[in-house]
Amino acid sequence: ENTAAPPAVDLDKGFAMAFVVLLGLFLLAMAVRCGKLIVDPYSAIPTSTWEEEQIN
Repeated sequence: ENTAAPPAVDLDKGFAMAFVVLLGLFLLAMAVRCGKLIVDPYSAIPTSTWEEEQIN
C-alpha cells in the first residue's frame, strides 16, 4: 500500500492553485499601489523635478 501522497492531492492542481494565489496577491498589491497613486499623485514625483512657474 502506497501512502506517500493521498489521492485527493494532485500535484498539477497544487501548482495551479499556488499560481492563482500568487497572481491574486500580485493584483491586490497593484490595486493598492494604483489606489494610492490616484489619491495622491504628486507623492510619486520627486520634488527636485518640479519646475517653478515663470510669471512674466
